[in-house]
Amino acid sequence: MQQILLQQYRLVLSARSALFDYCKTLKPEDSLKPLPAFNNESILSQLIHVANCYLFWLSKTAMQQLRPFFNNEEHQDIPSVIQVFDKVDIMMHEFLHYFSGSLEQQRLITRPDGRQLTRSPFEIFTHVITHEFHHKGQVVSMSRQLGYTPVDTDVVRE
Repeated sequence: MQQILLQQYRLVLSARSALFDYCKTLKPEDSLKPLPAFNNESILSQLIHVANCYLFWLSKTAMQQLRPFFNNEEHQDIPSVIQVFDKVDIMMHEFLHYFSGSLEQQRLITRPDGRQLTRSPFEIFTHVITHEFHHKGQVVSMSRQLGYTPVDTDVVRE
């Protein structure tokens, strides 16, 4: 199953690369512009949020590793965000290696608010990639609100 998840993550990387290539064409000030329709978040803050979701679920929650969250103020342009996602990719490979023999085994997880839930590494993997695609759609929509015409950033694209 680990090989299948690696293949699936490669598809995520391809779609992410298309999004980042598109984001490089945006004016830097537009990437930082808070949009009221998106809770005054910016394109870059959405992307950092996605990276922090990977960090929270893969590293902190599943592997119980202490790593600092990525800070919006330190990542004010697309090249910096791309570097953040290079670290996310390393985390994903560590995660898949860490759980290579137990991807479907249920584990007790304690959330920061103290609530507990039971999830498998496979479910966590699925959560973080679908969460990324949700926010990828928001980033594309945000750029449209800023007057841009987005490119196709889906997994299956021409």
